[in-house]
Amino acid sequence: MTPSETTGSSGRRLETDPESFEAWGMNARCSAPVFRPGTVDELRDALRAAGDAGTAAGLRGAGCSYGDASLTTDGCIVDFRRWNHILSFDKQSGILVAEPGVTIEQVWREALPHGWWPPVVPGTMFPTLGGCLAMNIHGKNNFQAGTIGRHVRSFDLMLADGTVETCSEDTNQALFRAAIGGFGMLGAFTRIELQLKRVHSGDLEVQAHSCANLGEMVAHFEEQSESCDYLVGWVDAFGGGRGLVHQASYPKRGAVANPAETLEPSHQDLPPRFFGIIPRSWIWWGLWCFFHKPGMRLVNALKYRLGRSHAGRSPYHQSLVGFSFLLDYVPRWKYAYKPGAFIQYQTFVPKESAVATFEAQLQLCKEHGIVPFLGVLKKHLPDPFLMTHAVDGYSLALDLPLPRGGRERLWRLAHAMDDVVIGAGGRFYLAKDSTLTPEGFQAAYPPENLARFLELKRELDPERLFQTDLSRRLLTPPE
Repeated sequence: MTPSETTGSSGRRLETDPESFEAWGMNARCSAPVFRPGTVDELRDALRAAGDAGTAAGLRGAGCSYGDASLTTDGCIVDFRRWNHILSFDKQSGILVAEPGVTIEQVWREALPHGWWPPVVPGTMFPTLGGCLAMNIHGKNNFQAGTIGRHVRSFDLMLADGTVETCSEDTNQALFRAAIGGFGMLGAFTRIELQLKRVHSGDLEVQAHSCANLGEMVAHFEEQSESCDYLVGWVDAFGGGRGLVHQASYPKRGAVANPAETLEPSHQDLPPRFFGIIPRSWIWWGLWCFFHKPGMRLVNALKYRLGRSHAGRSPYHQSLVGFSFLLDYVPRWKYAYKPGAFIQYQTFVPKESAVATFEAQLQLCKEHGIVPFLGVLKKHLPDPFLMTHAVDGYSLALDLPLPRGGRERLWRLAHAMDDVVIGAGGRFYLAKDSTLTPEGFQAAYPPENLARFLELKRELDPERLFQTDLSRRLLTPPE
């Protein structure tokens, strides 16, 4: 195949074929030339080629961001998935050193047989470590463990000029705290050193609890947060905010028979078939039949009734993978939204105003006629990172369907909810964002934090090499 030539603002050309990229929520896409580095030198060459052509470079890991965070229209994409080797793993200390394209799945498969688990994981095992740091991901244990940035010992970061800086809490602390959660605007991670968590079993002790409304759910979180390791709430938006809480703890030594066996990948792997009959890859077809308002109202009602009937029973054992990666149980589940798409709207609100804010969000959804198909509540801790989304409070993630031709109405709803969140002192999660305006972004962050971030951007990337469609949408005037 003959490479196509893409012309940048300098008049020079990038001789690489453009490829199509899509947001994970299928709500945005772009076509761009792509580089796939596998070494520091190859990354440096890619950035130099983009710079010489006068075009922007957008950094992309596994492409798990729901919106436009890993898309770059009128630029090039630097895809890190080929740069995916674990460089070292100390089985005694649990310190893992990896390249940026290593996924969460690779980490747990390497570490769990030796009694170590990633300290923080998202709802899917497929994101890369580079992407996880760029968005400073959180998990169901955020109220205990904080974001993943708290567990990073050090990293190497390639700047726009090709130099590489080693950063940690002791070295280049300002850049360390700005690049983690900096959504790929200050540089590209080339090496990551992560402290894993010691575990003695591959299972968790899980217990369910039903809640009549969001206020009751938050109260339950507050009561249980000192006595468990994980907390997550499922919210029925069709049912006014009722839902189910699943709390999980690492079992005490001796509580699990044959704990060594539970550490093996064979115990952790998700079953290939539901009920031993239906391939998991087929399940989204069944979901598709229910992905409309009446269908999802029924699904949510049945889930609540079934969960309520099991709530309060004795704890049961569930594998770490099964509990942590619910999104991976049904491959390609997002296709159930086709021929439309969806966004996930996730906001973080101080605990004093969380219930009122989230209830107002659900009411706005009802008034706009767009009810979330899924709602998830989590509890959080603040952290020291410059552009953190975390607060001492709660987050609510809402999966909102985007039917064909319905974009303007959905965006109006999101902006109405933005006003409520900002008024409550809340923040937004850029890994999920598709709709936030520059005014909303600026209002949600402390002015001194945003000013310092933009100052670092001007200092480290004066030509604005690192750009994505998300950064162009939020950072206006240009970085």
